[in-house]
Amino acid sequence: QIKEQLNGYSRVTINNSKSANSIDGNTEPQPSFNKHFNLLIENLKENTNKGYSNYLFCANEKQAKRFHDIFEESEEEIEYKTLVFQIHEGFVDHAHKMVCYTDHQIFERYHKFQLKNGFAKKQAVTLQEVNNLEIGDYVTHIDHGIGKFGGLQKIDVNGKKQEAIKLIYGDSDVLYISIHSLHKISKFNGKDGKIPKVHKLGSPAWKKAKQTAKAKVKKVAFDLIQLYAKRKNQKGFSFDPDSYLQHELEASFMYEDTPDQNTATQDVKADMENDKPMDRLVCGDVGFGKTEVAIRAAFKAVDNGKQVAVLVPTTILAFQHFKSFKKRLEDFPVNINYLNRFKTAKQKKIVLEDLASGRLDIVIGTHQLVSDKIQYKDLGLLIIDEEQKFGVAAKDKLKTIKENVDTLTLTATPIPRTLQFSLMAARDLSVIATPPPNRHPIESTVIGFSEEAIRDAVMYEMTRGGQIFFIHNRVDNIKEVAGMLQRLVPDARIGVGHGQLEGRKLEEVMVNFMEGKFDVLVATTIIESGLDVPNANTIFINHANNFGLSDLHQMRGRVGRSNKKAFCYFICPPYHMMTEEARKRIQALEMFSELGSGINIAMKDLEIRGAGDLLGGEQSGFITDIGFDTYQKILEEAVNELKEKEFKDLYEEQNIENKEFVSDIQIDTDFEILFPDDYINVIAERLNLYRKLGELSEEKELEEFQQQLIDRFGELPFQVTDLLDSVRIKWLAKKLGLEKIVLKQKRMIGYFVSDQQSEFYQTEAFTKVLKYVQQNNKMCVMKEKETKNGLRLLITFIRVDSVQKALEVLRRV
Repeated sequence: QIKEQLNGYSRVTINNSKSANSIDGNTEPQPSFNKHFNLLIENLKENTNKGYSNYLFCANEKQAKRFHDIFEESEEEIEYKTLVFQIHEGFVDHAHKMVCYTDHQIFERYHKFQLKNGFAKKQAVTLQEVNNLEIGDYVTHIDHGIGKFGGLQKIDVNGKKQEAIKLIYGDSDVLYISIHSLHKISKFNGKDGKIPKVHKLGSPAWKKAKQTAKAKVKKVAFDLIQLYAKRKNQKGFSFDPDSYLQHELEASFMYEDTPDQNTATQDVKADMENDKPMDRLVCGDVGFGKTEVAIRAAFKAVDNGKQVAVLVPTTILAFQHFKSFKKRLEDFPVNINYLNRFKTAKQKKIVLEDLASGRLDIVIGTHQLVSDKIQYKDLGLLIIDEEQKFGVAAKDKLKTIKENVDTLTLTATPIPRTLQFSLMAARDLSVIATPPPNRHPIESTVIGFSEEAIRDAVMYEMTRGGQIFFIHNRVDNIKEVAGMLQRLVPDARIGVGHGQLEGRKLEEVMVNFMEGKFDVLVATTIIESGLDVPNANTIFINHANNFGLSDLHQMRGRVGRSNKKAFCYFICPPYHMMTEEARKRIQALEMFSELGSGINIAMKDLEIRGAGDLLGGEQSGFITDIGFDTYQKILEEAVNELKEKEFKDLYEEQNIENKEFVSDIQIDTDFEILFPDDYINVIAERLNLYRKLGELSEEKELEEFQQQLIDRFGELPFQVTDLLDSVRIKWLAKKLGLEKIVLKQKRMIGYFVSDQQSEFYQTEAFTKVLKYVQQNNKMCVMKEKETKNGLRLLITFIRVDSVQKALEVLRRV
């Protein structure tokens, strides 16, 4: 076939004998414009005069639009055509009189190529197992409290087999719950692996713990939403749409924006152009380009004549940000300075005077920026980096500054997803989850303290021209460590940096390392946040077992920031000599070395910290009593209740028709809806798949899931087809306002929303159901019934003898 296809093309035979027929391309490479658009414009006009056609190849539509905007601003007549198509390098073809330039060469940006990532998908299954339940694990059931997981068991319901999860409570009480309620249980994650108290089934202790937690959460959420409501009603400054300078700044970014980065930028700019004060949190993994989003926002503010304050947690980070901002904005009329403890009193005085007079546009600094001494002439934007590193006092001070100033907060310590959505009530959120192009995952290895291994890794990095971090968090013997490294690799240039050095000296060490004057920097954790040295690609973390997860993740993120493969070595004692907690942390990091896995590393201890921080000074100690996932569920419930009752008018604009009235659906059935043992015989895998199935939310995902099952385990038995249909039934029931469905004895009974006062009963969806019942009164009937929780409205369908039939009926309704 290939041969036949090739016959359609002209052939050029090349052999070793010198042939007279040489091919002359008559082309030359694209000239360099050094990002000067006037040179580019001159060149394009010259080409047109010579009779050449100009083509600009762009990576995406957005770039094409940028060219259009930039040329429009110049008001010159330019003939050119943009093509959204990637080519590796631009060229001039004299034979065909055409000029093909690429955007990434004009803007001097890295050219993006695709990394094939087939392996990660296969690996994902094992990552899932981190959260897998094993017999004996503690789990939390939202309604019944903390119990022990007793595995999956088959139980008999009216002669049909059902799969259920066995939970064991105090006094050996046993509770079986249906696999359809899997979402109600979660692995118990308390603090530091502490063993929780297991009560008897039905004991009031759990109810009480839940109520206490809810009351506290509600109070915190109430304050948050009130702050948000206050902001919503305030008038802020409404910034103008982007100017041509803004387009030029964004076009000159070295790398191509990732889709998430682009969305975050658009969100921030839309918020700034709105007249309500912005309060947006940009959450993205280490090195995923949050700073670039901040620089663009800062420039937009300066472009509108406003001042910008960038608040950072550490002295080093203030200096690092100063360097990044300065470098990015060097071609633009912007004055930038910084305040930290390295500055002398005289230098600080100048900065303060410039701020008050308005000569300074952007100031970057540590806690000093929130002190009363500082007077801004016209502050328009406050950018806070790594908010979780600030103490409560600084945060409370911030609240007073930022009531009507636009605020942008950046953080790399990720927040678990459900928390993000529930906290939507309190602040707007953008997540940057896609890694920059050409990034490689950081290879993480756990090693014992071995001089040979350290020497080899340092020498390997030096041979490829890279630099090395060596983290040793004890100042008293940090010099000895540097001496040992010097002994192992005599020709390495080594610098030492720690927080007790005198300010000037530390700054000098850091600058020299950034500029490549040292090969190895031996430092304490002061490099943890924000130090950006693209040429550093190897990091050693000594005594890694003594650090917290988020610290380790942050430090690992200091390497691999360009397109070279990076290595991270955790130096620890043997596993049996570490505490169980430390061992788990190191294993989690080894496992999650994928890019963007910060969200996964929001594993347990990190999650607990993150939750407390987001809610301000109330460090949420009660989370330990109920487990983190339960806390999230309660938080979500509390926020929704507040939205529906106390703050109803604030959320009025939410369309009643699009509102979700049912969050949780229970299916009670005697059909065999399960994965049979002979289809999937590993219990852990079955449990894993039930959980995944419970997380799907749309038809496309369900079809993909079905395809994967067929690929892995073969044709679907009828029980599995029914199981997949039962998920579709849940989705439909949710739309129809049904909280529970019973499928037994050839009937289907649906229980409507239990709250008789719910707005659901005023929606069009409910009106349609009523209409359907009137028209089909032989097949279905609607009536009220007294249950132990009061009156409930029920709908009953007859002659429903299969899951398939139930699905059809609900679709018709």
